[in-house]
Amino acid sequence: MQAFERVDGVRHGAPRGAGRGGSDGRTCDATSTRRSVEAVVESWASTPAVRRVMQGNKGRDTKPEVALRRALHAMGLRYRVCARPVSEIRRKVDIVFGPARVAVEVRGCFWHGCPEHYRPSTKNQEFWANKVAENIARDRDTDRRLSDMGWLVLVVWEHDDVAAAAQRVAGVVHERRSARRGDER
Repeated sequence: MQAFERVDGVRHGAPRGAGRGGSDGRTCDATSTRRSVEAVVESWASTPAVRRVMQGNKGRDTKPEVALRRALHAMGLRYRVCARPVSEIRRKVDIVFGPARVAVEVRGCFWHGCPEHYRPSTKNQEFWANKVAENIARDRDTDRRLSDMGWLVLVVWEHDDVAAAAQRVAGVVHERRSARRGDER
């Protein structure tokens, strides 16, 4: 039988004897360390329930991102996922077409302040307004820096039609690849 510890409804740990401990057979309990650190650091969340919800939000492999990647892959395109397009810029992009120098950002309407669908939070308004404003500023800075280095940044919002977005991305990638091949000749 495997021994896992449940914390906030999430399974943590590894099976006993799975090589996570010292040579004497003891296992390391990372969850107890996590709990002690969490107890010391005061949470930014307004309630414990909000904290649990926010911890469940993913930074990559979101549903819109995975749907777009599947559509692009079905079209025969290959790409890197969650990668730095340029090593000098310490930021990652959702989908990277290296040789074509195309970076695709899949942005969530709430997190990135969608001009059509963004609705400010009603709780902890100041925190969220600052958070979204910082995200928008970082997005603009990243777009500018990549553009300055010869990259084309395409933004796909989570509410965009996946098939249409995939067609748009594929068209740009094919265009830039053929233009690049023309330059090499």
